[in-house]
Amino acid sequence: MGGRVTRMLCGHVDRFFSQVLKVPVTAPKLPELEALERIMELGAGWLQSRVACEVSLPTGGSYPVHVITLGNPSPDVPGVGYFGGVHGLERIGAEVVIAFLHSLVMRLQWDSTLHRQLESVRLVLMPIVNPGGMALGTRANPHGVDLMRNAPVDANEPVPFLVGGQRLSSGLPWYRGAKGRGMEVESQAVCDVVTAELLQRDFSVSVDCHSGFGSRDRIWFPYAHKRAPIAHLAEMQALKNIFVQSNNHHRYVIEPQSLQYLAHGDLWDHLYLQSCAGLFSRHGIFNPLIEHRQQRVLRQHQLLLDFLSRAACGHRLWLPSPETRAHHHAQALQDWY
Repeated sequence: MGGRVTRMLCGHVDRFFSQVLKVPVTAPKLPELEALERIMELGAGWLQSRVACEVSLPTGGSYPVHVITLGNPSPDVPGVGYFGGVHGLERIGAEVVIAFLHSLVMRLQWDSTLHRQLESVRLVLMPIVNPGGMALGTRANPHGVDLMRNAPVDANEPVPFLVGGQRLSSGLPWYRGAKGRGMEVESQAVCDVVTAELLQRDFSVSVDCHSGFGSRDRIWFPYAHKRAPIAHLAEMQALKNIFVQSNNHHRYVIEPQSLQYLAHGDLWDHLYLQSCAGLFSRHGIFNPLIEHRQQRVLRQHQLLLDFLSRAACGHRLWLPSPETRAHHHAQALQDWY
């Protein structure tokens, strides 16, 4: 209790002196954000960047949410999105995406093959979606909202108490936000970036890096709000097949999230449903990645993130044809449902 009171008093003191002395309050430094901004400077000749939104702390100060893009901006090429840091406590998700970006920037200095690959694909990265939660050491954002329970999607069956998303209180975990309020600025920023950069393409795939579920690393794909198969189940099966064939020693469990539990407000379910509305991508596949622990992470997951960019470049070679789609769909039903 004493520690909590001290933190609260410090916050009041900071605000008092900032008002009296007219000194702006700066947010505490985030090592991950500083590392990201150094990489952005290092890759300035190849990367484009912008600030999707600013996130303020209750005690004052704010953090930018950066969007980094590279590769061919033409909407005619496929796109791959890499997202991390959606949950402030799961710093490893941000570190995985930052490490991947660092690898790209280093390789761009000498790797002619990568330069040719980037002529055929657009890469979009949001490594730290929730810098406020990261600074506060919370799963939720500074408003107490879990960004992965914040989208306007309701499960069509009962969900686990609390973990499936709740509107009881922001003081409890997995808070969805007040009903009818709209999405948090960070959630909306993700949606805006995906809509602008990915959903208008004929093919797009996204991976959202988190940490910790079960004893094995997992790749989850929609749905989270219902147990029914997604419309692109055959495409998901084909993607799994080429990954397994190319990496036969991988340690991932690849499955729909609904095999584990259902949840309200899943951000990627919301975006996937948009992609299926006929307004955007014909082949929008969104795959939140759930990785287990720090060990092996920065080495193991680089392979997966690089695989996705290569798979996007060659998507016409492995996507099911009209003649084979039924076979892939049936195999996926057998594997997952």
